[in-house]
Amino acid sequence: MYILTEEEENLCREIVDCAYKVHKQLGPGLLEKINEACFCYELSKKDIPHIRQKKLGIKYDGLLFDEGLQIDTLVADIIICEFKAVENINLIWQAQLISHLKLSGLHVGFIINFNVPIIKNGIRRYCHKGTKAQRLNDKSFNSIPDQGYIKIYEKA
Repeated sequence: MYILTEEEENLCREIVDCAYKVHKQLGPGLLEKINEACFCYELSKKDIPHIRQKKLGIKYDGLLFDEGLQIDTLVADIIICEFKAVENINLIWQAQLISHLKLSGLHVGFIINFNVPIIKNGIRRYCHKGTKAQRLNDKSFNSIPDQGYIKIYEKA
C-alpha cells in the first residue's frame, strides 16, 4: 500500500483547489493550453513551485535519453499534472500517466479534464509505487490498496 506523504496530500488539495477555481471562472470548452496557463497562474498565487511543459529524460538499458517525457506541469518536483479538454478520457492517457510516474520515479499524478460540466467529474488522481498503480478520484483518499492493477475509486 502506498500512503501519500503529508506534503503530497497538501499539494493534492491545492491542485484540486486550483482546478476548481479555473473551471469556475472559465467553464468547459476551452483549449488545454488556456486551462494550463490559468491553472499555473493559480499555483503561482499560492507560491507553489511548478514547471510547465517539463521535459524529463529517461533511463533505458543504462543510458539516459534526453528525448524522454514531456509533462504538462510538474508541481513542486513531485506531482505530475496532465491536462485535457476532451469529452472522454482515453485509456491510453491513463497508461501514459502511469508510465510517466514509473519512469520519473514519482508517486502522484493527475489527469484533469476541464471539458466537463462539473469539474469534480474531470479530476482523476493516480498513485504509483513500484510496478503497481491505482487511480484515486479527487482529494478524498490518501492511501491505496496494493492490488496490482488500476483501481477506480468513486465517492459514495
